[in-house]
Amino acid sequence: MKSIAIATALALLMPCAALAQKQDQSADKANQEEAKKKEGNLDKAGKIATQPARDVGLDKEEIPPVLLKAVENPYAAPPSRSCTGLKASLGELNAVLGDDFTVGATANENRTGKIATAVGKTVVNSLIPFRGLVREISGAAPAERRLQAAVTAGIARRGYLRGMAAAKGCKVVS
Repeated sequence: MKSIAIATALALLMPCAALAQKQDQSADKANQEEAKKKEGNLDKAGKIATQPARDVGLDKEEIPPVLLKAVENPYAAPPSRSCTGLKASLGELNAVLGDDFTVGATANENRTGKIATAVGKTVVNSLIPFRGLVREISGAAPAERRLQAAVTAGIARRGYLRGMAAAKGCKVVS
């Protein structure tokens, strides 16, 4: 009789334990997303604060090698056409470009954050008179155009590789 009571108690407790574990995983995921958001905000603040140094050419952003290769030929054959190789190539691009668009993802726009970023940029950018001219003379504007062209080529490369992966039936998450 005791074994039946114990088995019944365990059968009743197991779904509760599974639910608690699922809730813990959801809380961990929410905490990770919050930490990622805070880190992104710090990155934005750092970029805004260092903008004058980039404007006069003191702080230059290097173009990552994976994007330089994409600029040369975004539609070049990948080193490996296997699913693993395609995922690795996509991972390199995602590390530099950030996550790709995904179907069904909802836009989470933080209007207050966007306004604060715009105000911060306006204040910092007003520190340098004739900023546009200074950026052209210092080489900051052409360097930024090269970086943007490399990002565009990287996005084209990622789309090409995702298309190849889809054609092969590979499961690509982001």
